[in-house]
Amino acid sequence: MSSARKNLNSLARWALDVQLKPLRALDPLIRPERGWIRAIREALGMTTGQFAKRLGVSQPRVAALERAEANEVVTLKSLRHAAEALDCELVYALVPKKPLEDVVRDRARLLADLQLARTNHTMRLENQGVSKQRMERAREALAEELLRNDRRLWADV
Repeated sequence: MSSARKNLNSLARWALDVQLKPLRALDPLIRPERGWIRAIREALGMTTGQFAKRLGVSQPRVAALERAEANEVVTLKSLRHAAEALDCELVYALVPKKPLEDVVRDRARLLADLQLARTNHTMRLENQGVSKQRMERAREALAEELLRNDRRLWADV
């Protein structure tokens, strides 16, 4: 992988981390058991018939839409239309549990650990084991090499 490509990947991770940082700080929202659409519709005091008219669909279609959301099979397009009909904003994001740079670095260290464990096991069998300090330096060096070629990071191990 070229240095420019690696820098672009790193820059993309940084930009996404900056954009997602405010969302990561929020407490995760728990979707109401029967879904956001129904919860908001009912909180507004809107009947399924009234909502159907605002959506431009039949009343049974509203019931199907609400079931689809509750069962997690609704489409983003349907959610967007429902949000507009309820005068809401659809907020959609995948929010990593930790910064993307940390995810990539942790993965590189995991792969380095796996690779070094196999090597160290063989060396110990031959009575050539290395010190813990040397293993840690080798781990960091191998992790940095993996980071330079980050397409290898997500290959099956």
